[in-house]
Amino acid sequence: MKVYGDRKSGNCYKVQLMFALLQRNYEWIDVNILAGDTRTESFLGKNPAAKIPLLELDYGEYISESNAIINYLAYHSKYYPQDGLNHAKVLQWQFFEQYSHEPNIAVARFINLYLGLPENRKAEYLAKQEGGHKALAVMEQQLAKTNFLVGDSMTTADVSLFAYTHVAHEGGFDLGRYPSILLWIDRIKHHPFYVPMG
Repeated sequence: MKVYGDRKSGNCYKVQLMFALLQRNYEWIDVNILAGDTRTESFLGKNPAAKIPLLELDYGEYISESNAIINYLAYHSKYYPQDGLNHAKVLQWQFFEQYSHEPNIAVARFINLYLGLPENRKAEYLAKQEGGHKALAVMEQQLAKTNFLVGDSMTTADVSLFAYTHVAHEGGFDLGRYPSILLWIDRIKHHPFYVPMG
């Protein structure tokens, strides 16, 4: 399988981490969004949405959207529960990640890390702080009760939320306010197959 992505992107890192946890091999193809790599005719033929990460399967099919990719990879593994309730909880956290977490924390990080916090984006960057802290507070509440987001075992929900949470400081978010999140980050980093971003 091939993965098209950017090594600094949290959404792409989810896929890298999932492959590592599953101990599966893949080919990585670097894509530079800022240089317009996702807008080429060749890339648009693979994903008309012009987004990364993109997974190319052995038989020529493509899967986009980071959470769909990691759920596909983890299907039938211990990281993707099959019982109805826990399966729904994984999806619940992944929808939360895309709707409440990523639009604030990832966007603030992008403006700061990728763009260098330009003056014309500063107001937007500051506006993302409140929403990001609201999302982190929701995670903190859950992780004060359970070791991982869906009980005491790591799932794709944790992979989804870990990607941007563990680098939230790059978007201006002080994780020192969230002791349970810090412990959770440490648990994931101590997984025997953990790989860092980059």
